Amino acid sequence: MQKEVVVSGIRPTGFLHLGNYFGAMRNYVRMQDDYNCYFFVANWHSLTTHPDTKELKNSVHRVIAENIACGLDPNKVALYVQSDVPEIAELYLYLNMLAYKGELEKTATFKDKVRLQPENVNAGLLTYPVLMAADVLIQRAVKVPVGKDQEQHLEMARNFAERFNYRYGDVLPLPYAFNYGSELIKIMSLDGIGKMSKSENQMATIFLADDDEIIRKKIMKAKTDQGPATPDSVKPDYIQNLFTLMEQVSTKDTVAKFEADFNASSTGNCIIRYGDLKKQLAEDMVQFIHPIREKAADIQSDTHLLHGLIKQGADKARDRASETLKLIREAIGLNY
Repeated sequence: MQKEVVVSGIRPTGFLHLGNYFGAMRNYVRMQDDYNCYFFVANWHSLTTHPDTKELKNSVHRVIAENIACGLDPNKVALYVQSDVPEIAELYLYLNMLAYKGELEKTATFKDKVRLQPENVNAGLLTYPVLMAADVLIQRAVKVPVGKDQEQHLEMARNFAERFNYRYGDVLPLPYAFNYGSELIKIMSLDGIGKMSKSENQMATIFLADDDEIIRKKIMKAKTDQGPATPDSVKPDYIQNLFTLMEQVSTKDTVAKFEADFNASSTGNCIIRYGDLKKQLAEDMVQFIHPIREKAADIQSDTHLLHGLIKQGADKARDRASETLKLIREAIGLNY
């Protein structure tokens, strides 16, 4: 039985962090045994908001290395760089003929980007959903792991595929959002404001490349309070976030101990000691991130190995992409 195709990409616009790991990369590792996976570094997408490319090469290499360090096996998946698959660009051109200015201007992410970078409202920014559709459709993917902020883009990808199929024949399968449902983990910023981010408050985000001391420092500065007012209180989001992180990297006994302390605490009888909790979490987080950071650094420093892995991924991705493009050209009637 042929495995279903999964496609997902990540922009190389900053350092990967715990939110990326627990929200996406850990699930990618699980998917690689059950699906035909195509995971890519979206360097073309990054140009819509980051036109300065001085650090782009290093960022691309780091993302590839960190994905492998987190458990992706290049022999099981196609792990590639977007710009190494020119078939994507050709499909992007055809899909642009099926996309309309009005619908693109209404895209929530486009409106946000116009507000955030009014001096750089480029055509690539407007047609970002079309390129994302090409990324997915070139591999004829049926499942796409996406967050809430990308669901509108995926719906547009289905629309473009439907329009193509209606106009030229049934060639492109319709992709749908895919995740592990209740097992998705959301990681908040350590300052309690929103989620961990590559670009916002970096002292409130734990990056996979952080050294041991900076991890300890960030966690010790995490937002806490005076403790619960009554036993068995509902945890505030920022306190729950510390427990969520602990559940991912600490032993069950450790988590149970601090849960019991929290639930038994009240005003005047505060058993929970957030300082102790954060010290324990910091040490457990150091032990968790250290091997990922070291393995990623080793891969990134081995230029020959890295280039070989990138080429291997591109070859895999282009095999299927070229098949799709052949079907696309035949359907349109471009096989002169």
